[in-house]
Amino acid sequence: MRYFSIALTLLLTLSGCKTGMTWEKAVMDGHRTGVTMPTADNVAEAIGVVDSLSGAYTAPNGVVFTDGATPRVAALLIDAQPVMAEVKEVIAYSTKAMNAHAPESELSNFVADFIREETARLVNRPVDFAVTNFGGIRVDMPEGDVTLDDIRSMFPFVNKLCYVELKGEDLQYLLEQMAARKIQCVSGVKMVVADHKLESAEIGGKPLDPRKNYGVATVDFLLDGGDSLYVARNARKLIMTDAIIGQSMEAYIRSLTAEGKAIDYSTDGRVIVK
Repeated sequence: MRYFSIALTLLLTLSGCKTGMTWEKAVMDGHRTGVTMPTADNVAEAIGVVDSLSGAYTAPNGVVFTDGATPRVAALLIDAQPVMAEVKEVIAYSTKAMNAHAPESELSNFVADFIREETARLVNRPVDFAVTNFGGIRVDMPEGDVTLDDIRSMFPFVNKLCYVELKGEDLQYLLEQMAARKIQCVSGVKMVVADHKLESAEIGGKPLDPRKNYGVATVDFLLDGGDSLYVARNARKLIMTDAIIGQSMEAYIRSLTAEGKAIDYSTDGRVIVK
């Protein structure tokens, strides 16, 4: 069963010209209906069926709904599936469910490592460190079949991969800013944070050298202020590629499948918060 976090309650409070908005989240597990995420070929099994004459909705778990909004909502969802068939293509298999959360997680490590390796390939330069933001990973990686829709929903933004050359002292300042404010998805580093201060940082297994130049991979959103990061500040070199992260990740995941490999990742202690 796949789990989805959705906005459950929207409260609007009107006071003169002011509108207050509050969101609450709940895990939707399909316990009433047995509904799961459909692929292009299993709509009836995953969502259920609506009788064209009576309008009754039979859910995957066999429960029949005849009244209320449920049959109408089910009909709308089922009718939309042919249009969505393209993105329901299964393009990979994941050995486990993964989500992205600080200070590090399996999914964020997977994404940050991909950005580091793919950017190095694109610019044909060594990349020592990579950073992207947790907010750029919008949904979880499901366990089992992974559809094109999963990946496109995971990376909906048109963020391009970039190479930045930074002096060690500027990279250290970047890490210090993350330690003080919010740790993001990183690759190529082992950093220890205590009381929102950077206690130590190793790049490629060696202590960060303030005098050395380092190759950094990121997305253009973070170059100048996105998520309060300024990765390109004092950059000695900047190379903007045309590679959009979502499209690049899709191609990479398809290549894994073509090689007979599943998506499987782990944490490795690259970020330690005391």
